[in-house]
Amino acid sequence: MEQERIRIKLRAYDPKVLDRSVEEIINTVKRTGGVIKGPIPLPTRIRRWCVLRSPHKFDQSREHFEIREHSRIIDITRVTPQTIEALMEINLPAGVDVEVKMRG
Repeated sequence: MEQERIRIKLRAYDPKVLDRSVEEIINTVKRTGGVIKGPIPLPTRIRRWCVLRSPHKFDQSREHFEIREHSRIIDITRVTPQTIEALMEINLPAGVDVEVKMRG
């Protein structure tokens, strides 16, 4: 019989907020008796674009913008009912996107 596990993928634009959220999840899982693999940092996704400052002339005058999206993966290998309940009650900051998948 295959053991049940949970994969949590977190994404945020601010790496400090992301790391605080990861620490909160790790502390919650360890407190309830779960076993964790990770956090695994994924490559930062950088989106860049260029905008002309003037709409009609001065082609050389441009502004460059970028957004960096940071990601982490946490695998919970030994899941207890208390772990699932505690994870449902965690309040994470508004800038963190959470994706949860259950396998097993």
